Amino acid sequence: MPYFRVTVTDPDLSADVQRALAEGLTRLAVSVLHKSSARTIVHINLVAAGSYYVDGRPLAGVRDAHVEASITMGTNSAAEKAAFIARAGELLSDLLGPLPRSGVALHELHPESYGYNGVTQFDFYRRAEVAPTTPTAR
Repeated sequence: MPYFRVTVTDPDLSADVQRALAEGLTRLAVSVLHKSSARTIVHINLVAAGSYYVDGRPLAGVRDAHVEASITMGTNSAAEKAAFIARAGELLSDLLGPLPRSGVALHELHPESYGYNGVTQFDFYRRAEVAPTTPTAR
């Protein structure tokens, strides 16, 4: 159940580009991290460059972006995480142009401390093992 928070320093970013970011991150979640698209959430936060600081100074005159993803601990290999970070960085550059400091962070949360619709990931996986007809989405 990945949750992506995308911050972009462009309060006027078009709806088409926002949609492309959400669709692109969802595709990467599915193809690289093997997550369920139905359980993938993308939240795009558009901010003014003046409220985004680099080296203690407000970013001025350029666009930048940062992606933070919450994923369940232990569901992806180091290679999968590295591939996701690389491809998400490429997606940001492709859609937003050259970015001075774009970043991608994967936060791994323990399955007992992370959930969806009131069910921890631990219980979700346990229920999936009991009911083999239920698709197991990471």
